[in-house]
Order: sequence, then C-alpha cells, then structure tokens
Amino acid sequence: MLNWDDPLAGLTAQPNPATKTAVTLDIETFVEPSPTPAAPIAETRLDSVAPASSAATGATGLENIEMGARRIQVDDKKIINCRADLNQLVPFKYHWAWQKYLDACANHWMPQEINMNADIALWKSADGLTEDERIIIKRNLGFFSTADSLVANNLVLAVYRHITNPECRQYLLRQAFEEALHTHAYQYVVESLGLDEGEVFNMYRELPAVARKAEWALPFTQYLSDPHFHTGTPENDQRLLRELIAFYVIFEGIFFYVGFTQILSMGRRNKMTGTAEQFQYIMRDESMHMNFGIDVINQIKVENPHLWSESFKGEMIRMIREAVEIETQYAYDTMPRGVLGLNAPMFKEYLEFIANRRCAQIGLPEQYPGVSNPFPWMSEVLDLKKEKNFFETRVTEYQTGGALSWD
Repeated sequence: MLNWDDPLAGLTAQPNPATKTAVTLDIETFVEPSPTPAAPIAETRLDSVAPASSAATGATGLENIEMGARRIQVDDKKIINCRADLNQLVPFKYHWAWQKYLDACANHWMPQEINMNADIALWKSADGLTEDERIIIKRNLGFFSTADSLVANNLVLAVYRHITNPECRQYLLRQAFEEALHTHAYQYVVESLGLDEGEVFNMYRELPAVARKAEWALPFTQYLSDPHFHTGTPENDQRLLRELIAFYVIFEGIFFYVGFTQILSMGRRNKMTGTAEQFQYIMRDESMHMNFGIDVINQIKVENPHLWSESFKGEMIRMIREAVEIETQYAYDTMPRGVLGLNAPMFKEYLEFIANRRCAQIGLPEQYPGVSNPFPWMSEVLDLKKEKNFFETRVTEYQTGGALSWD
C-alpha cells in the first residue's frame, strides 16, 4: 500500500536561519559534514560572488553547492570541460539540443502499440517465408538487440559524464530511454514470433557476422567509462571526440543501415509488416540520435578547433572507410544470395553513398566519388509520410504533440 505521508514531517530539527553553510556532498557515503558558522548574508553582495572554481566543480554536478554564487550566464556554458553549475538547465545556450529533446518526446511510442498478428501467422506458416528471409529476420534481431544495449551503456556509463551541458544531457537522458525502448521492441518481436531468446540475444557471441560489429565498437567506450578518465587535455578531449564519431557517425550512422534496409524492404513487400513498423519507428529515433551526435561533434570542433587536426581528420577517414568494409561484409554474410530484390553489391554502393554523407556532415571530404543511392525509397521511409488506416495500426507520423522537422 502506498504511503503518501510526508517523509520529512517527523523531523524536528530546524536549520539556523542566520547561518549559511556551503554543503559538500560525499557521493560515496552521503555523509553531510557538520555545519560551520559563516558570515551573515547581509555582509555579502550575492551578485559580486565569483562562480565556483574549477577545483570545486565536476562532471556530476554533485561535488559542491556554493551558497551565494552568481547566476549562470549563457557564455558560461560549453559542451565539454565546462565549470558552470550543471544543475541549471536555463538559460539555454544550445537551443538545437533542447528542440531535439522536445521533438523526441513528441514522437513517443511503445512496441505493444504495433499489431504483430500478421507477422506471427506468416512466421508460423510453412511456406510463408523463404529460408533466406528467415535468416535476415533472425540475424538482424541478433545484431540490433545487442547494438542498442551497447549504445545505451555507452551513453549512461561514459558519454553523459563527459558532456558538460545540461540541455545536451537532457537529450542524452531521452536517448538512453529510447535505446532501452528499442531493446524492448526486439524482445517483443522475438517473443511474438516464438523465437529462441537465448539464440537471438547471444548471437553477438556465437555468430561471426554479428560479433564483428560489436567487437569493433567495444574498445571505443573503454576509456570514457574508466572512472579515472577525465577530459581537459588535448589528448583526452580528442579521445572523447573520436569515440563520439565512432558511436554516432559510424555505429548508429553506418552499421545500422544494412539491417534497416533489409527489414523495411520486407515490409514494402507486405511481409513481416509489424516487425518492419517497429524498425521504422526505431530508424526514426536513430536518425534523430545521429543528427544530435553530429551537432555535438561539430560544436566541440567549433569550441576546440585545435582538436580537428589534419592527422586526426585522416584517422577519422580511415575509421569510416574501415566501417564501410565491415558493414559491406555484413551484407554479404546476411544475404549470400539475392533476396527481396536486393543483393550484397547493391549494399556496397549504398554504404559508400551513406559514408559520403556522413563525411560531409562532420566536415570531411567525400571518399567515394560518383556513387548514387540504389535505395531511394529509404529516404521516403525516413520522411514518414505514408498514410495508414488509424484503426489497423498507429500512423507512423503520429506525434503526441508538436511538429517534427527533419532539417
């Protein structure tokens, strides 16, 4: 039974109003130090007190509460290495980050809202799907169920700690929830189809085609999640920038697109329509994640131009080209024969086309001249303009509030 009583009502100790205390929070033991007398407030002009020093602040926002500190100004804020109070959301400096948070909230969805009955019947039918089509479904569920967990863990355990801007952190919290929602969606599909849960969720440790991409991503979060790692030096700031590019530009911006195309292509052919709709929602979320990450990357470059050296740009180009090779191999592994009007060589060109776009988005030269998009319909899927019968399935462009712009 819920107890709605005020948990503080029984406390009788009252603070001395004449005494102001600078409270230091011990996040290991949560022990509050004994109060010590301080000068009366009347003797101090609050608007003249300097902001907290760099030694008294940190990435958690819990290290120090400085009574009498001046109010935060917009110019105090930075994406990384900021010493301003992280608990103060406003005034906004990066309005684009707050708008992306609002857009994400407006597009909330849940996996159970999508009707899976047609998928269940088709999957159980002896001649409903070819063996190649079943492989595509299972291998993509195996990859994505792990991939979104990797991204969520990277956000919560690493990236959030080093991004020192509250409006960006607000979006990161929403993104972390959406990654959990995506993992929920894969579990919901696996459960609906009656697949072997152990086989799907452990596939990244059993099947080389799935393992290769996960193994590529894991090293990029190791430094950031180390509790002893801190930004503030060119070397470590560059390491953070490198790992943001690895996750936002490559992992979410390149490694997801073979699977997205394969599953959505099945939906276009009226096969596994519920699963395809789940992936359509997921791709919309991931596109917003990627665009947010690219904005963060570019803002870090603006505020720290010394990090974007020629040698670093060359390293990023090599990393992107390597990613294209890995994802192309994934296309060959998941569809060794042509299926759904698709074949692996088409994916090679598609990935090179996507890589050119990613390079342009972060200020790198295009790497694959003359390539075109063999799947123009994928852009239509991203636009989410397709009309649906509201009484058969939730319209994909439905929002809980506000309007979404893809600009």
